Amino acid sequence: MPMGHWISAFLEAQAAELDAARNTLLAYGRDLNDFAGWLTHKDAHFASATQDHVERYLISCEAEGLSSATRARRLSSIRQLFRFAFEEGWREDNPAIRLKGPGRARRLPGTLSREEVEALLAAARTEPRDPLRATCLMELLYATGLRVSELVTLPVAALRGDPEMLLVRGKGGRERMVPLSRPARAAVSAWLARRDAAEAEAVAAGKPASKFLFPARGRDGHLTRQSFFVLIKDLAARAGLAPDQVTPHVLRHAFASHLLAGGADLRAIQALLGHADLSTTEIYTHVQSERLTALVYEHHPLAHPREKG
Repeated sequence: MPMGHWISAFLEAQAAELDAARNTLLAYGRDLNDFAGWLTHKDAHFASATQDHVERYLISCEAEGLSSATRARRLSSIRQLFRFAFEEGWREDNPAIRLKGPGRARRLPGTLSREEVEALLAAARTEPRDPLRATCLMELLYATGLRVSELVTLPVAALRGDPEMLLVRGKGGRERMVPLSRPARAAVSAWLARRDAAEAEAVAAGKPASKFLFPARGRDGHLTRQSFFVLIKDLAARAGLAPDQVTPHVLRHAFASHLLAGGADLRAIQALLGHADLSTTEIYTHVQSERLTALVYEHHPLAHPREKG
């Protein structure tokens, strides 16, 4: 059986049984195709691959300079493929089951100061092509901490009626409620008026109505992550910030960091971000530590030298 068939069957099973997200399936496909190509050069196959093959493949990935996170993800993809093959009876073992991937470094997430976020929002309000859309995107992202995939696929129905809370469907189909700030609601209202007028013209011309808040002409029917990535880089440059340090995920970090700095509870941040595990959210505790340290230095009597006599 060709290795491509193994990959296709595995991805179909992931989509059908686990309702895996499209981006997850694409990542699995890229990882497994790369491993299949490596095996082909070694005159090997998924059916005959051994633990030694998997180990040597991971070593080659490290030699290419791939990050520990990427190597860990590739091992996970390979392990899941072989588990699927074992369950299907295509193999009698899982050669990757005993392997441990490289530890993922818990790097401090990049973030932005409040002043830098304000500069980005100001740049969005004067964006030359579509300031209403740019402002709505940026206000929503900073107000909710949405993942970029969640933001660009928002259904327009979720924002109808000026809601105070937004229902978001995140990773693994998990749903969560996120409050909408007044500036975000105002930006949504202004964008909806502009969007709906354009949609009415499109429908009158015989085109189908879009279900997305940010419709686009592409295959997916909504603004793509890549297009938003380009937009946010342009806004960063217009705001006088380094474009390579500003991404949609950095705005998500800013949302969490600024809430923690303002005294929000870590559990509340976990719920708002849609993290399944609190340990993922705990990377933001550096903000809380800095705030508590400043509090002690400012108010604790032993933090200051006492006057003699």
